[in-house]
Amino acid sequence: TGLLFAAEHGPRGGDELNILKPGANYGWPLVTYGIHYNGEPISAHQQMDGVEDVVLHWTPSIAVCDIRFYEGNAFPAWRGDLLVTALGREHLRRLKFEGTQVTEQELLISDIGRIRTLSVDQDGALYLVTNSRGNKPTSKVYRLDPIG
Repeated sequence: TGLLFAAEHGPRGGDELNILKPGANYGWPLVTYGIHYNGEPISAHQQMDGVEDVVLHWTPSIAVCDIRFYEGNAFPAWRGDLLVTALGREHLRRLKFEGTQVTEQELLISDIGRIRTLSVDQDGALYLVTNSRGNKPTSKVYRLDPIG
């Protein structure tokens, strides 16, 4: 579409998905769905004249990390959908769009660790890089292929 999307990781709440526009004001910290770690809202305003509205926000925070539009062939039903990794909720989700509006969110994978990043190879297979919490953190790489 030529649009530039960006994700912002909030504290306890207010992770955002935005469409970036030259010279646009995104309002931080006057306009946000964010919640401080003490539970207090960062701002009383989620919208304001002259400030771009978010496409989507996650409250409570999913700890959004990496986002990528899928354009591969391995999962044709996902073409054009946005894949979103989540550190805090430890999952991968898929967002479907109609224009610039998110119409559906699907949880694809969970409970494999903190999904830090994703990549797509030339055949459309997905690679996920995870790490675990704790005293002995470990990292893993997963490859997702379609069944069949």
